[in-house]
This record gives sequence, structure tokens and C-alpha cells, in this order.
Amino acid sequence: MQKKRVLMVCLGNSCRSPMAEAVFQDQVRKMGLSDFWEAESAAILKYHVGNAPEPRAMTTLRKEGITNYSHVARQITINDFYKFDWIFGMDEYIIHKLYEMRPENNQATIELLGKYDPAGIVVIRDPLFDVGSAGFEKAFQQALRSVRSFLAINMKREPMISDIIRE
Repeated sequence: MQKKRVLMVCLGNSCRSPMAEAVFQDQVRKMGLSDFWEAESAAILKYHVGNAPEPRAMTTLRKEGITNYSHVARQITINDFYKFDWIFGMDEYIIHKLYEMRPENNQATIELLGKYDPAGIVVIRDPLFDVGSAGFEKAFQQALRSVRSFLAINMKREPMISDIIRE
């Protein structure tokens, strides 16, 4: 069975999308689903390409127990639309840009990650220019709820996967 691939996308691949990628990887590992799912992240813009995630994002991940994550920011490519099954944007602007660059005949489903948030908060707001870490913690919690919900929904479609879930 081929792995399902997910790409998390935000403006600069510095805050929201790397945290969402780390959350997805952590949840998949904890659920024993690493053979079935894979996640990466990317940016719409070039601002942070080649850089590590924002320090407050990394601090938030470590505080939440995700200590083995590393990442170098990259920009999304046209090839990503063929390589990934889902491309998740963090807000409406990102979704708009993804649809603008989406090639014809691609396989990717483009959605807001927050669409899956059971709390109903569909936009994961960019905390980059916030003072302090509260916005990063909020984005982390939104990503966590959304990823858990997304995986639960999609595992119901894959009976072989749901049989091995232990949480």
C-alpha cells in the first residue's frame, strides 16, 4: 500500500506549516501509522527559504513534547501538486494562492487544515508578528485538533489502518 502524503503550507514555512507538519508526524508516529502517512511543509513565498523554523515555533513544539523535529524552509513547487494527496493551507489567502498555482490534472486535494478542527476555528492565524508565544501555542493546539480529526476521518475510510490504531 502506498503512503498517503500531506503537505502543510503557510506564507513563509517558518511558523504554522512546520508546526502542523511536526504535529502530523508526531500523531502518525504515536498512532503507529508511519507506514501509511507522510507529511512535509512548504511556503508560498521565498522569505524564509533555507532557514530553520521560527524559534518560538520550535520552543512551542518542545514544550508540547515534540523534541525530534528539524526542518529547513522551502517554497512549494508545481511538482508538489502531483506528489501530495492533500495540500493544507493555514488561511484563506494561502488557499487562494494554492488554487492560482494549481496545475490541471493534479491529484492534490486543497483544503484549509482548520476545516477539520472540531472547535470550528477554520483559520490558523499567523503568529509571526505577535509578541510572545501565545499565538504559537494557539496555532499548535488548532493544528493538533485538526490533525487528529483529519486522521480519524481518513482512517475510517481505510479499514486496514483503523484495525491497528491504539490510542
